[in-house]
Amino acid sequence: MIAISQAFAASYAQARARFVGAAATAGLALQPQVHPLRGPDGETLALDVVRDGPPDARRLLIVSSGCHGVEGLCGSGVQVFALHDAQWRAKARAQGVAVLYLHALNPHGFAHWRRVTEENVDLNRNFVDFSQSLPANPAYSALHPVLLPPEWPPTDANTQALMGLLQTQGLKALQAAITQGQYAHPDGLYFGGASPTWSHRTLRDVLRREGAQAQRIAWVDLHSGLGPAGYGERIHDGREVDEHGRDSGALARARRWWSGGAATPVTSTQDGSSSSAPVTGLMCHSAYDECPHAQLTALTLEFGTQPAPAVLQALRADHWLHLHPQASPTLAALIHAQMREAFYTDTDAWRGQVISQARQVLFQAVDGLAE
Repeated sequence: MIAISQAFAASYAQARARFVGAAATAGLALQPQVHPLRGPDGETLALDVVRDGPPDARRLLIVSSGCHGVEGLCGSGVQVFALHDAQWRAKARAQGVAVLYLHALNPHGFAHWRRVTEENVDLNRNFVDFSQSLPANPAYSALHPVLLPPEWPPTDANTQALMGLLQTQGLKALQAAITQGQYAHPDGLYFGGASPTWSHRTLRDVLRREGAQAQRIAWVDLHSGLGPAGYGERIHDGREVDEHGRDSGALARARRWWSGGAATPVTSTQDGSSSSAPVTGLMCHSAYDECPHAQLTALTLEFGTQPAPAVLQALRADHWLHLHPQASPTLAALIHAQMREAFYTDTDAWRGQVISQARQVLFQAVDGLAE
């Protein structure tokens, strides 16, 4: 086991190096899915895949990071620590569980300090059926001109307009409109895309290959930036009803595995218990398509950093910068720092909270898969 501080990194390149090194130390093979683009310093970008366990394991735990780019600073640290954790690895082996680590699902966003992919797409809104009519979100369309003003920092008039919307609509309604996912404004926040992204297509290929023999799959997707600082909210992400409209049993199963007798509650976006609003195009639902033979139990582990208004402000600034690449280097550096701080708290206390809670979730997932 390594020191917690040594598991976390200050950049994508460093995070990848630590993950690759941890896999090598554990004696595990690396399967890099190389991205067609390069990082800001010319570095190779990749979704790195490592499997700890036999290829024919019937029980599979997926641990993924970096769906939202810059959030990989948090998730990568959990994965690196886990690969160095002999007790954890022995536990999974003893229960007959193979662990599949997916490092930096969105490496381009991670390397560029962005939450979105190179197409400005929110990967966790990109898993919709693009052959059908895409979900409508008229509430976002009404907000779009206010969220992305022509200048940054925003004018007092723009700030007052946004505060006015907050007062008239309320925080929950505003959050739902912004974060649900939208498919009409390619330059906007939480854009779900017009087609599957590279990360989307690559992930499906990996799931199809690595999940071929699994009968039971647990998926823990690591995120940051929502909720109270340092608290890891356990959000159920699976389908709560089946194709016939009946209770799938997935939420009850997730709560049995991870709620710790109500000490660590598992929330749901569907019943309003989560700090997250319901969203469209969830990434984990791809496992239903690519591994239809397996029972899926999916959890988003979301670690809080800053208050929601500060995180939203960072996202607005980042999208503005994407639309104005001619901005001064000083302003660009400030916005990149703002994004990093919105999704990663650079303190030993926060990192310790992340590791302790994530480690508990991983142990519980193995027990759940083996029940």
